[in-house]
Amino acid sequence: MRAPTLVTALATLLSALPTFADGPKDNRADQVRPIPPPGVAIADSDRKALQERVAALGVQIATLRNELSKKPALQSLLPDVEVFHKAVDWALRFDEFYKPQEVATAKSLLDEGFARAKSLSEGRSPWTTQTGLVVRGYRSRIDGSVQPYGLVVPGGYQSESGVAHRLDIWCHGRGENLSELSFIDQRHKSPGEFTPNGAFVLHPYGRYCNANKFAGEVDLFEALEHAHRNYRIDPARLVMRGFSMGGAAAWQFTVHYPSRWVASNPGAGFSETPDFLHVFQDETLTPTWYEQRLWNWYDCPGWVRNLSNCPTVAYSGEDDKQRQAATKMAEAAREEGFNLTHIIGPKTGHKYHPEAKEEVARRIDRIASLGRDPFPDTIHFATYTLRYPTSSWVTVQGMRHHWEQARVDAQIDRTAKQCVISTSNVTALTLQCGPGEYPLDPLSALPLVIDGQSVVAPPPQSDRSWAVHLRQVNNTWYPVDEPFAAGLSKRPGLQGPIDDAFLTKFVVVRPTGTPFHPETAKWVDAELKHFVEHWRSQFRGEIVVRDDKSVTEEELSNANLILWGDPSSNSLIGKVQGSLPLKWTKETVEVAGKKFPSASHLPALVYPNPLSPDHYVVLNSGFTYREYDYLNNARQIAKLPDWALLDISVPATPKAPAGIADAGFFGESWEVTSPH
Repeated sequence: MRAPTLVTALATLLSALPTFADGPKDNRADQVRPIPPPGVAIADSDRKALQERVAALGVQIATLRNELSKKPALQSLLPDVEVFHKAVDWALRFDEFYKPQEVATAKSLLDEGFARAKSLSEGRSPWTTQTGLVVRGYRSRIDGSVQPYGLVVPGGYQSESGVAHRLDIWCHGRGENLSELSFIDQRHKSPGEFTPNGAFVLHPYGRYCNANKFAGEVDLFEALEHAHRNYRIDPARLVMRGFSMGGAAAWQFTVHYPSRWVASNPGAGFSETPDFLHVFQDETLTPTWYEQRLWNWYDCPGWVRNLSNCPTVAYSGEDDKQRQAATKMAEAAREEGFNLTHIIGPKTGHKYHPEAKEEVARRIDRIASLGRDPFPDTIHFATYTLRYPTSSWVTVQGMRHHWEQARVDAQIDRTAKQCVISTSNVTALTLQCGPGEYPLDPLSALPLVIDGQSVVAPPPQSDRSWAVHLRQVNNTWYPVDEPFAAGLSKRPGLQGPIDDAFLTKFVVVRPTGTPFHPETAKWVDAELKHFVEHWRSQFRGEIVVRDDKSVTEEELSNANLILWGDPSSNSLIGKVQGSLPLKWTKETVEVAGKKFPSASHLPALVYPNPLSPDHYVVLNSGFTYREYDYLNNARQIAKLPDWALLDISVPATPKAPAGIADAGFFGESWEVTSPH
């Protein structure tokens, strides 16, 4: 058997690779199979017994929530119980038993839930000091749902020892049947592909089967934050890993957050949408202009230069069609002037080859042992959106044009004692380092040369932390006191598109008043119901829904508002519409200078909330991909930009909620721009 090899050019071989997985049968929008699929029948006696135990555990959880109200440390552990209740409850309620053996699994999970509840009632939490395979839970800030994750806790771990441990994240592959019940069962039984000596391994659920995108992306960071709070984790030794769908997740986490990880190890999967679907699915896409721009959100080749700040070891089986993912990244890397390390498992399909696995582990372990450099002298960074603004000590705070590549190259020249920066498509920038990280004489300001212009930056603080905000005005860079100019501007976390509103806390607001038109009201009712149902099935949460007259002050101030209806039916739309870039009457609705009849058209848009400018308001939209896109994870991408005018005379389909009469992006100051 020949040894694993490093390759950088594989594209010519792809046509010879075998076809497998979804394939053209899932390319018909008129024949979309349900995801998740319907489950199998279980005996009525089993269902009744499980329902009774689920109800009893629910009562215990409610009792504990009340009893522990003055014991916040113990109350914070309730999600560790609730995930077991949810796993069985949802399997029962939503027909998500997929094999007869899962009845026994459900009983076992309820046993664990009851045992943990009993321990909490006694003031104990033995699972928090357990080693080996442990299931934990947290409550998400996005929708208040409880979400599970799995941990492999290294043997001999003791929190009181003071030793911080490496942690590897393993993103799971596609599993259409991967309910919470199935996921928790797996995490009770399998440590996963890699278990490095002395390291934690975190297995995020990722909110089901979305390749860790959107709310599934946030799930990883919420789980990681929970693990950091509860275990001694070394933030300088976090390794990003995954295989198949999880390999796709690893690619996007690596290029979007390059300074979070000491190393990355994507395996198989996909790294972009159009070519993967052509190769893997035999599907040729015909995107709209705005869909093609939005590919830049999760298509990774355009972000490949960010690997220069995150050591990466890719893996593929020689005979695996998903070898295409690393091939695309290798091609992009060569265009940027470096070679991607790509380990190939000889004569291997969609799995790890034993010798190749050893080679991958050897390389990743060596990199992890060195730790992440907290302040590298050189940064090469690319982004297409302020959703992902940062690499180490460089943060992009403003762009000239969203969804076009912005670049920053920054270098600390320790000999010349200056920082030289070049930018493209960047209008605002922050440079900062943490305590003890300032690279030069702490009594001296760091001279900056940015795009050939000299700028005087402030000196560091006494703890050797440092920050400078830079803004470009009329092609000249200036140091400024604040990262953002006064007034509306696209900025990190407030840059659109519509789907971005569902990555942080949101509240859905339904109309209770008289609508402009019964036809649009009927569409609103149907699409609101669709959003609630599909958020549950695809992102595994139950949405907070309020009547328009019942939204609390806390929700108005601290959540994105997802408003459904029109200015007559929804009082909050009526309240904010005067500050939104549209004109909407009973007769017409107008955006970007185009008018359409209100009887058959509704706006969908995202915009800074006039009532709470640090949050979004969204009109008449949930997440924008639909049933057809559930069939292949590479399709699960944003389908609408910042705004769209929906033609409800065109019926909803598994691809779209209505016809799209017009659509576009707002400018960098949230202004209406010229038509595309």
